[in-house]
Amino acid sequence: MVDRNSSEFKSFLELYQRAPLLELGQLADAKRKELHPDGVVTYIVDRNINYTNVCVADCKFCAFYRRPKHAEGYVLSFEEIGRKIEEAKRLGAVQILMQGGHNPYIPFEWYLDLLRYIKRNHPIHIHGFSPSEVDFFATRFRMSAEEVIRELQAAGLDSIPGGGGEILVQEVRDRVARKKAGADRWLEIMEIAHRLGMKTSVTMMYGLGETEADRIEHLFRVREVQRRTGGFTAFITWPLQPEHTAMADTPKTDAVTYLRTVAISRLVLDNVPNLQASWVTMGLKVGQISLRFGCNDFGSLMIEENVVSAAGTTHRTTIEEIRRHILDAGFKPARRLQDYTIIPDEIAA
Repeated sequence: MVDRNSSEFKSFLELYQRAPLLELGQLADAKRKELHPDGVVTYIVDRNINYTNVCVADCKFCAFYRRPKHAEGYVLSFEEIGRKIEEAKRLGAVQILMQGGHNPYIPFEWYLDLLRYIKRNHPIHIHGFSPSEVDFFATRFRMSAEEVIRELQAAGLDSIPGGGGEILVQEVRDRVARKKAGADRWLEIMEIAHRLGMKTSVTMMYGLGETEADRIEHLFRVREVQRRTGGFTAFITWPLQPEHTAMADTPKTDAVTYLRTVAISRLVLDNVPNLQASWVTMGLKVGQISLRFGCNDFGSLMIEENVVSAAGTTHRTTIEEIRRHILDAGFKPARRLQDYTIIPDEIAA
């Protein structure tokens, strides 16, 4: 449990709420320099493949999902997924991010067969199946989470994304994602994955009506798991995109809130090595500014993105634009793999 009355918690909360924006940014930038003194900002070329949009979780903040039997519901065929991978590879992709809805009609063997199919016919790093999906599989197929992860890993899963984290405070999750893995369960699955040798990313989506203290608690909980496992490679935060969702009346947060949030994240999460900018939700210019507020990674080229786009937020870019934004911010751009290994000869002069 996080002690909200501790002096450390109170000091971070006060810093988040009260520090002048540029002062907070300077503190985060100093922490980034301490962790990444080489002045390199990384990025990755990958593709999001949402294998199904059929979902029974009914998250209030999601515009992407469709209920079972909805006319717009789909499940991609193996061949279609293969075509998407090959197209992505031609554009330089080194991984796919594969996530989908909680679809009660897909048998577990389908997922295993899909992973084997990809590795056999379209080999690439598979970053897939968030903790919420793992929890759904465990419940649906009457398996333990460890059994689920072991089987996915044996079939070809390489790493797990941090999707579905939202705010890791149960009161918030009960209000906006009641049917999905709870805060404790989400973190437990991440710990299991780390124990089994898998690296994962970790996220926070804010703007769900939570308090600023809830956001700090989320960060503290992530930091504590990282202290035990060291398995998180990167942290990514972004605001709710409420358009076309059941939370459409929720006010959108602004760029200043985003910059304050990435900055406090860099300061609290001193044991998570990488902080990723979210230009996909904030736009390229704010993403660029975040490189001076603690971020050392510009995220993905995002060849395909469906979930944020479904809420009406669509930002597109090219490798050349990513590299230019990094250079213009005073850094050296470098392409990377999922584990943050830099691809040789890609560091700019």
